[in-house]
Amino acid sequence: MKVLLLGSSGLLGHNVLRILLEENHEVVALLRQASKLKIRHPRLTIREASLTWNHILEVSEGCEAVINCAGTTDMSLLHQEDYEPMNRDICKDLVRLLEERNSLRSLVHVSTANTIGYGTADCAATEASPMEFPFTESYYALSKREGEKILQEAAGRLPEKHIVIINPGFMIGAYDEKPSSGALLLAAYRKPLMAAPGGGKSFVYVADVAHATVNGLQMGRSGARYIAAGENLSLKEFYALEAEKEGYRQYLVTLPDGLVGLAGRIGDLLRRTGIRTQLSTRNVRQLMVREYYDSSCAVRELHMPQTPIGRAIEDFFAYQCGKRHNK
Repeated sequence: MKVLLLGSSGLLGHNVLRILLEENHEVVALLRQASKLKIRHPRLTIREASLTWNHILEVSEGCEAVINCAGTTDMSLLHQEDYEPMNRDICKDLVRLLEERNSLRSLVHVSTANTIGYGTADCAATEASPMEFPFTESYYALSKREGEKILQEAAGRLPEKHIVIINPGFMIGAYDEKPSSGALLLAAYRKPLMAAPGGGKSFVYVADVAHATVNGLQMGRSGARYIAAGENLSLKEFYALEAEKEGYRQYLVTLPDGLVGLAGRIGDLLRRTGIRTQLSTRNVRQLMVREYYDSSCAVRELHMPQTPIGRAIEDFFAYQCGKRHNK
């Protein structure tokens, strides 16, 4: 296929791009800064422009599919409307694109598992689980859910098109340039004492999510959401695994919820004065719940691999080490 890829410079987008090229697809990557994308390939065309309707329409000519990995994830933003252009409104543009470009047959859109209820250790959440507090108050998660609704409505009235939504867990792995999610690993790396909130996440190897995303171009049910998650671990369990894989000793303590909540309230005060900080009650509440998801549907219908998360940790640090060496 000839695939238009949005968000190619991010962690997941970078991995998706590599798989697309490995599988002999032709790729048009639209991004704001071409310099952020280090890959060069004969089947890759890089177009530098903003992700506006006119630019998306222009660069999509001749494409047969779109993968959207773009989104606003900055948890320090102060208002719901700060997230909507990239997380909600771009979905309207992509639906319009499907309607106007006859050549386009498939759209795979990447959302987040936080638009789905998070379950428990004994009963992990499936795609049927309704969105739960505290994510029902998350500006990021709410904007992503609105984008999903736009695409699901379009799938119902455009039966000739194939629209799939991917809902990833907490992704870890190579090509984390910023780093983004990898900041969680760096926060604890080789510290003799590490304090973590009592929550947990469904940690997933980013390459597994990338495979499911690419497979979604031709697999899966149109209009369906697919949880793309991995191992359900508390933050304390995750940091213990990191220390084991990277070969260091660490004493781990769990922060009381009251202390974590206090930090959030301090952040609220700062945000009311216009200071951007990730600390807020809305955000820290998410660190106190255990987000445990069931990916069996994506494994079955999108042939998503299930790589041990220890491999993802090793790949993240190997890539970061390579970046430092190259500098």
